[in-house]
Amino acid sequence: MDILTSSISLGFLWSIMAIGVYLTFRILDIADMTAEGSFPLGAAITAHALTTGIGPVVATLLGVAGGALAGFVSGFMTTKLHIPDLLSGILTMTGLYSINLFVMGMANVPIAGTTKTMFTLLQIGDSTTTTIVIGGIVLAIVIALLVFFFNTEMGLAARAVGNNEDMSSANGINADAMKIIVYMISNGLIALSGSLMAQTNGYADISMGIGTIVIALAAIIIAEILLRHLSFGRRLLTIIVGAIIYRLIIALVLDWGVDPNALRLFYALMLTLFLALPLIQKKIAQVQQRHRNTKQITEENK
Repeated sequence: MDILTSSISLGFLWSIMAIGVYLTFRILDIADMTAEGSFPLGAAITAHALTTGIGPVVATLLGVAGGALAGFVSGFMTTKLHIPDLLSGILTMTGLYSINLFVMGMANVPIAGTTKTMFTLLQIGDSTTTTIVIGGIVLAIVIALLVFFFNTEMGLAARAVGNNEDMSSANGINADAMKIIVYMISNGLIALSGSLMAQTNGYADISMGIGTIVIALAAIIIAEILLRHLSFGRRLLTIIVGAIIYRLIIALVLDWGVDPNALRLFYALMLTLFLALPLIQKKIAQVQQRHRNTKQITEENK
């Protein structure tokens, strides 16, 4: 039960980041590497703001704004400077490493016990329960705002650009502006996840963004394997389930005594399996169909 509740609490916070990655990954068909820099950026800005006496709500919003700015930089390089999207994300991620160090002033900034956080404003039971409640509230707000926005004229235009950029441009949609907006929303959410993660962990660390893109993609793929062909809002809900399942798998692996040093390798192998699973399922279906066809021909010959 402790493993389950812990997985739910962390899964809620990870799912905010996974939803952010989903926006660029599925709407724009881009695996945006900026996530590995904007996640610790949100944590760094929030930690610095909290240690200087700024309230937790404002500090968290500042972290979100920092992530959105990082998304703007990647979007600008992709759309205006015509740098390939993968490379622009890597460039921004690389630059953010130094910026995060400048913001924090050191590699690790402790905030536990010294400042108020989002999780000390509303304490319900133990820390895990509080994290679940706060994470659930934030997720509800995020999903409601995203569903509302992507059903507005601007949001539908952004989704149209992702589906067919040439056709959207021919119909008068500013494709570059829509891409930059999606980049900003995506990385703002990723930074929000980093901000909340720093507050629940009690510290911000320069290396906490390593592997975030893998975690997010794993949660997205798990969600898409569970249920296919869902509406936008329902897909966001399944991403939450995917993040919880992913976190539960990791917790069980650690509970079984796997060396923590091998976790990154396990992340990569698990994501590879999830990405290859649709192809594996297709191959199995083809083999079964050939077997049925062969059996039918044999019976007809008899």
